[in-house]
Amino acid sequence: MKNDTFIRRFLPELLPKLLPALMPVLLVAATFSPVPALAEDEIVLDKAPARTDPAELQAGARTFVNYCLTCHGASAMRYNRLHDIGLTDAQIKDNLMFPTEKVGDTMKVALSSADGKKFFGTAPPDLSVIARSRGPDWLYTYLRSFYRDPARPTGWNNTVFPNVGMPHVLYEFQGERVVKPAAPAAAGGEAKEGEHAGEHESEAPKMQFEIAKPGKLSTVDYDIMVADLVGYLVYMGEPAAEQRKHLGYFVLFALFLLIALTYALKSEFWKDVH
Repeated sequence: MKNDTFIRRFLPELLPKLLPALMPVLLVAATFSPVPALAEDEIVLDKAPARTDPAELQAGARTFVNYCLTCHGASAMRYNRLHDIGLTDAQIKDNLMFPTEKVGDTMKVALSSADGKKFFGTAPPDLSVIARSRGPDWLYTYLRSFYRDPARPTGWNNTVFPNVGMPHVLYEFQGERVVKPAAPAAAGGEAKEGEHAGEHESEAPKMQFEIAKPGKLSTVDYDIMVADLVGYLVYMGEPAAEQRKHLGYFVLFALFLLIALTYALKSEFWKDVH
């Protein structure tokens, strides 16, 4: 009863004064609260293999420059950051750049946004931080989920990104997948025990695929190629990530050492105080 009286009497007066102080806390809680899952999140994504070895990142960089940088730019990434994965200026110039470009240039693309929208229906996005935006698992699954679709302007579609405007630029390595014709339903079949006729009629059948034209690589080798590419995209999103992680161990060690010294100082200062 006393609590109820306090709330009715003082809460109307205290609330306007407390609200400004509580606003930052509410904003932080709203920012980091879970976001409702989108329809796209219902897709089961394959786990992208981690890539930290310089040779794997170099292979991913080669694939990125040869097959992605034609349409997609990486305006926040400079060629000279490839030094961090073991490439020299000569290797970068000879294998990953046009003769007119400089090692200090950013990875820009000649295709304009207007031309990209004209050719593909939408301007190809910049890929500097695409791995931080989409996540490596999404990219890894997406690049392995293209299939032939004559109804699309590019002739390609994707199960992860339906009606995607991007063509399958790596099809020569994966091969061409097509939708496998659905098996005809058994005529006059009886419903299973516990099921009613027509119970599953509204459920769309899951698409099955078959290889219409084999690619240059086997399925395993193509998955490795895509994993290397995704690994490079992850690296490109934060080139200093590994240095940051290693530095974090030293920072934590310094903090624990400071705590120990602070506790020792406190014990020495208060040892004669009763």
